[in-house]
Amino acid sequence: MKLTLQTLFFSATCALFAGQALADEPRRPECIAPAAPGGGFDLTCKLAQSALVQEKLLSSPMRVTYMPGGIGAVAYNAVVAQRPADEGTITAFSSGSLLNLAQGKFGRFDESAVKWLAAVGTSYGAIAVRADSPYKTLDDLLAAIKKNPGSVVIGAGGTVGSQDWMQTAMVAKAGGIDPKQMRYVAMEGGGELATALLGGHIQVASTDIADSVPHVEAGDMRILAVLADKRLPGETVSEIPTAKEQGYDVEWPVIRGFYVGPKVTDEAYAWWKDAFDKLLASDDFKKLREDRELYPFAMTGDELDAYVKERVAHYRGMAKEFGLTQ
Repeated sequence: MKLTLQTLFFSATCALFAGQALADEPRRPECIAPAAPGGGFDLTCKLAQSALVQEKLLSSPMRVTYMPGGIGAVAYNAVVAQRPADEGTITAFSSGSLLNLAQGKFGRFDESAVKWLAAVGTSYGAIAVRADSPYKTLDDLLAAIKKNPGSVVIGAGGTVGSQDWMQTAMVAKAGGIDPKQMRYVAMEGGGELATALLGGHIQVASTDIADSVPHVEAGDMRILAVLADKRLPGETVSEIPTAKEQGYDVEWPVIRGFYVGPKVTDEAYAWWKDAFDKLLASDDFKKLREDRELYPFAMTGDELDAYVKERVAHYRGMAKEFGLTQ
């Protein structure tokens, strides 16, 4: 093949423009976990922290910072209002974040205020008790609540209307109990929730499977039900019954992922999207995800943006059904 000077110049120009399509790697990568250490947001950030370096998609370590408040509201407002163009920062979100957005709990900002980047896995809601609890099944728990609603203190990440509250409210409704009769204590994230349960300050925790399995394996906690459509795979979790098999038709998947600020450049956004696309296709990442009791759910870019907006619309309907909004 004969190469002319013009051909070489054209090829070099194309390569230059292709290289400019993606921004450079962020110099100080950061993941904001919008809660105290130890819960699902922390787990999500640390998964990205480990995987992006292991797959050599980041050459410098990603730091994890904590910004608790309002189950994501403080972080969301900080990113949108104060750090909208911070190209090195990704922030963790979950289905609970979307539920709160649906109820207007994030203040003046709605689901269109950020750029949704990537969803990297899913967990499932779970109803947990201490290992020495008298409640062995959902029937045991609901019978105790029916007998004396005030005697059973249920901890939930967030106040009435939060994801954790909604999980237990759905189980209660399926069992013929008015959720408003139940006694709730609001917590800030999964770490605080587990501490309160294991310390005996609450009798029940509305949580998720990923947060709970380490405590189950340590022998401190028992899960009465996982809110999945069928039993989950894995040595520990396969022994945990679903709510459905106990007669309560309740499911609650907990999607976990990341967003970036609204003024992050298209080039920087494309760099992050490309990094997560490569990550999600990696077998090594699948192992890291499984080690954290997360299950397959991979979505980036425009596909994730459409999914988020559909979920928020769905949650608005649920919030209205439970009397949380007008």
